[in-house]
Amino acid sequence: MTLTTAAHLIAAAKARIENLSPAAVAGEVAGGEVLLVDIREAEERAQHGSIPGAIHTARGMLEFAADPTSAYYHPAFDPGARIILYCASGGRSALAASMLQLLGYTRMAHLDGGLKAWLAAGLPIERSGEPRAKTLEGGRAVES
Repeated sequence: MTLTTAAHLIAAAKARIENLSPAAVAGEVAGGEVLLVDIREAEERAQHGSIPGAIHTARGMLEFAADPTSAYYHPAFDPGARIILYCASGGRSALAASMLQLLGYTRMAHLDGGLKAWLAAGLPIERSGEPRAKTLEGGRAVES
């Protein structure tokens, strides 16, 4: 049996989804017709900040938040809406975008390179003590 690596899974996911540059994501966010979702863990967000305007749902809850039949479904996750996911460096968000595709979402993408690429491009973030991002908790948005 040949073992498939996480790197292989990420590469396969990136081949199936839309990979966006930080500038492209910033442009779409500025246009206002996009749901930007931070799928990193709460500890990562507290330590490194978040992209302004992003909501948060941890990677482990994404499928539940995006599934209209789930008790944890959040209506911000509209299968017809434009959704952009991001994580720290782009691996988890590529896998997550591919998973949304399996759920029937058609207009999703991810930030290639994640928050690291966003910061390298000199784009703004929110940090603790600044305006807070919304977190999806139990299917509802709460300030975090």
